[in-house]
Amino acid sequence: MALHFLVDDAGARPGETVVLTGAEAHHAASVRRVRPGEQVTVGDGRGTWLAGVVDSTQPREVIVRITARDEVPPPWRRLVLAQALAKGDRDELAVQAATELGVDEVVPWQAARSVSRWEGPKAEKGRQRWRSIVREAAKQAHRAWMPEVTPPASTAALAARAAASRMLVLEPTATASLSGADLGEDGDIVLVVGPEGGIAPEELAQLADAGAAAVRLGDTVLRTSTAGPAALAVVSVLLGRW
Repeated sequence: MALHFLVDDAGARPGETVVLTGAEAHHAASVRRVRPGEQVTVGDGRGTWLAGVVDSTQPREVIVRITARDEVPPPWRRLVLAQALAKGDRDELAVQAATELGVDEVVPWQAARSVSRWEGPKAEKGRQRWRSIVREAAKQAHRAWMPEVTPPASTAALAARAAASRMLVLEPTATASLSGADLGEDGDIVLVVGPEGGIAPEELAQLADAGAAAVRLGDTVLRTSTAGPAALAVVSVLLGRW
């Protein structure tokens, strides 16, 4: 499969060229070692998909001649992962895998039991870190649409969102299974994943009062790094995405 690269401006038409610069050029020329004549794809992460052939490569500039252009429509129902902040890199692993599996939006959730805290300047630094992870994972997965990473959300913010979406809270003690959940007919599907210590009872109650449904993934308790990606796989099948 051809390598995929992201650019800010993907307005080129067949016969025109796109120039990769900066980090993308370095990645293409020095890391992946693309060569003239090699077929690649280029996108803007907002639905534009370009196919092309490498004309020339330099460490700081790679020129791609476009051979085909397509506009990929956004998904008819968006999948959102509200991922609780977690210690170590467990939340980052969840974000990476979720992006590869097709999530459309990632919401960093400052849960009551989150060991990691995004406060002050750390909030924007953490968000930018997740955006970088999403960008690289979207390239790896050859995605036409790159997921958005929102600013950190509180439990109250998640509850407010439940009214306009189908919100499913992944909770090992729930009696209903995710595979049998009612996904509704329209609107975003928001999957809420707690931190290592689980979702606090008062948070479960707050989300339930807002209309969220608690569901479980089988009979085992998954890590915060794997629960979201596993749920995304199940919902993707239910929606016919896969």
